[in-house]
Amino acid sequence: MPDLPVQVIDSTLFRVLIERARHSPRLRANHNFHSSMEENPHRFLNVMIQGTFIAPHRHIDPPKSETFVVLEGKLAFFTFDDAGQIANTFVLGRDAIGVDVQPDVWHTIAVLTPHVVCFEVKPGPYAAATDKDFAPWAPREGDPRAGEYLDMLVSTVGGPDRQG
Repeated sequence: MPDLPVQVIDSTLFRVLIERARHSPRLRANHNFHSSMEENPHRFLNVMIQGTFIAPHRHIDPPKSETFVVLEGKLAFFTFDDAGQIANTFVLGRDAIGVDVQPDVWHTIAVLTPHVVCFEVKPGPYAAATDKDFAPWAPREGDPRAGEYLDMLVSTVGGPDRQG
């Protein structure tokens, strides 16, 4: 991202990111407001298309908390116990607009509308090798079982919202 003194968050930016996410193999796109992976904190828009799979994970090395705020659309935010049982479910964009999750909490999300736009904040720096501790009891992104697992999670909140 360029080092701009002010970056505007508006519907034009949302539309650009939604299109980028629709054409991404992972069905998501980020727009970073931080200028480097070393900067602290990381602030970004995360746009996700329904059907994207984010494997359950936690942030422990180093411990990092995260904050998610839904700006457009709806998602289900899940936390899990150490055995992989759903501990809590929050529908963001309906029941609440965001969550703040502490380190060492297993979590994932499922997009319930055709797309969702989230604002996220978490500590930097970012290192792909240690950012996430993936749950041993859940499929990883790209695993053939991921779609079935995602469908199971979505079914616990009554299925996707086709109305948007």
